[in-house]
Amino acid sequence: MLGALSDLLTAHGLEPRVFSSAQGWLDQSAGSRVDCLVLDIQLPGMSGLELHRRIRASGSTVPVIFMTAFEDEAVRAQTGSGVACLRKPFSPRQLIEAIESACA
Repeated sequence: MLGALSDLLTAHGLEPRVFSSAQGWLDQSAGSRVDCLVLDIQLPGMSGLELHRRIRASGSTVPVIFMTAFEDEAVRAQTGSGVACLRKPFSPRQLIEAIESACA
């Protein structure tokens, strides 16, 4: 899935960086400029929700788009207001539109 998402974003003129875990992102992204994060809610180790909490606690306001295979109101409530949440499977167009909206 990471490769397909990377290819899709690259084809739309974006410069994605992909990580297989939240910890991988934390380890590699210190000091990096990020325009938007696309996070799966369920990641190995630290969840996407926990990574989001840590990012916000650090003072970052980077836009976040969650993706999940589960449509659960309790989970959606944890993402916070103003955060996009795409339910898998979603179309490539839905993802691109969510990114464009988040980065506008």
